[in-house]
Amino acid sequence: MEIYGRYAKDIRKLSTKYTMTNDNDYMTDEFGFRFRTWDIYRDARQFRSFVNGFLKTYPSEERFALTDQTKRALNSVVLNIAEGANRMTDKDTRLYMNRAHTSLDETVACSDCGLDDGYLTVEQHTEALSRAASLAKRLQRFSKHLSRS
Repeated sequence: MEIYGRYAKDIRKLSTKYTMTNDNDYMTDEFGFRFRTWDIYRDARQFRSFVNGFLKTYPSEERFALTDQTKRALNSVVLNIAEGANRMTDKDTRLYMNRAHTSLDETVACSDCGLDDGYLTVEQHTEALSRAASLAKRLQRFSKHLSRS
């Protein structure tokens, strides 16, 4: 059984209205935010929602420990993608994509701890790793794309 966060289905519907800005010649959403048009941002939000779904099953004694650490790492993935979107150079943007990737690594390590402590099933852990690996590959490809720009 897959566990999704409350809003996972709605996330797919977000960021569907785009406009071209004359100033910067790149896509933005209807509110002017560039990162909200990126599939990688949307997918990071979906991953965050998925992992948050099983964090709710962790015991209460982990609330201020592993649960909190995992949530901070998950938020960091999404927030670094957003923060890197409007940097002045591709090099600066790559720095934030790298930070997002390292936070994703931290999320994977937290999932490993959750499995070791018996909070996750093997199936949940495998699904989290599969989704994290897909996101990691896409972050790497995006960084490489920025290197060539």
